[in-house]
Order: sequence, then structure tokens, then C-alpha cells
Amino acid sequence: MKIENAVVLVTGANRGIGLAFVRELLARGARKVYAAARDPSTIVPQPGVQALRLDVNNPEEVAAAAAQASDVTLVINNAGIAQPGGFLAADSEEVMRRIFETNVFGVLRVSKAFAPVLQSNGGGALLNVLSVASWVNGGELAAYSASKSAAWSLTNALRHELAAQNTQVLGLHMAYVDTDLTRGFDVPKTSPVQIVRRALDGLEAGTDEVLADELTQHVKLAMTATRPSYLPQVA
Repeated sequence: MKIENAVVLVTGANRGIGLAFVRELLARGARKVYAAARDPSTIVPQPGVQALRLDVNNPEEVAAAAAQASDVTLVINNAGIAQPGGFLAADSEEVMRRIFETNVFGVLRVSKAFAPVLQSNGGGALLNVLSVASWVNGGELAAYSASKSAAWSLTNALRHELAAQNTQVLGLHMAYVDTDLTRGFDVPKTSPVQIVRRALDGLEAGTDEVLADELTQHVKLAMTATRPSYLPQVA
């Protein structure tokens, strides 16, 4: 997948990682970027960008977006939500359903709607924004972590299902990124620009997964340790 002259859809494009994707795609020569958000008025107008109304939880809007953006060659599933709290909290079932609706079913809806579009335009690529939380869940972000595990599995399955139509599928994993989503967390963070550049470098190199920071790389390597990274670590 080459970014130059590509036509790209980015969900959740009005801020954070999504906005960083839009800017970097333009800098690398993308021909057009459909910047999708629930409220398209939140998309900053600029040459090469077409604001698109898209709530990934609304099947009608997803279908309309696929019809309107019929020239897309790259889909970036970035829209997502998070909420702190463990599974033993009183509202954990409600929180889990809400987060899964966006982070899992939203990715599935967009991927299904745009798979035929990608096929008709030569295959193209699908990039799903995942997380180091796909592999570890300490309970602080229990439902979010579970949703990213499910989205990782979804991404792996789509990679097999879309291979026949020559669609590249990439999963992007990273730890904390300096965005509105992590404003309340006092932890080391990577800039969204760095994450996006590493993701697009990996996409153009033809990789299946990008581990975009050192912590994520360490966690993935430690999955097969004697005491795997997804288990509580003993001092």
C-alpha cells in the first residue's frame, strides 16, 4: 500500500490520533482524505480533506458513507471510546456494552461496508487502531482492554477473509498516546504524530502489525515469558 495518490477514509478524524492521521496522510501525498466524525462541523477545513458525517454505531450512516466515498483505497478504523473502571463495578455491564458497540462492532460495520469498495478499487488496505491493551488487562480500563482484545481478534480474522481480494490488513498497537483520551492519566505518553508516522511506515512496508512504542514491544515479547506479561507481575 502506497500513501501517495491514495484515497483514504479516517474515522474519528476530528482530534487526537485521527487528526494526526489526516495531517500525515496529506503530507505524504494522499490524493483525498475523507475525514469522518459524528459531527462533520468539527473537521478543520483544508485542501484535500472532505468532511464526512459518520457515527460508526449508526448502520445507515455507515452505508451512506460507503456509497459516498466509493473511491476509497485505504480505510483507517480509528474511532473509539474508553472509560475507566473494573469489571466488578456496579455499571460494568452497561459500560462494556457501550464500549464494545464502538470499539468492536463499529470497526466491524465500517470494515464490512467498505470491503466491497476496496475490492472494486484494487484491494487497497485496512488499518485498525488497536492498543497494547489488546494483550494486557489490569482492570483500570477493563472494558476498554477487553474491547481491544476483541478488535485484535477481529483484525486477525479480517486479514484472512480479505486476503482473497488482495486487501492488506494492519493492526496498530501502542500504549498511552498524548491525546484527550488520556488527559487524566499521569503516565509516559507518545505523541500522536510519532504513532501515526510509524503506522504509515509499517503500512507502506507491507507489515501486518505495528508495535509503535517500546512498552508495546516489550509487552508483546513478554507474552511467552515464564511469567507472561498478561499475568500480574511479581516483584
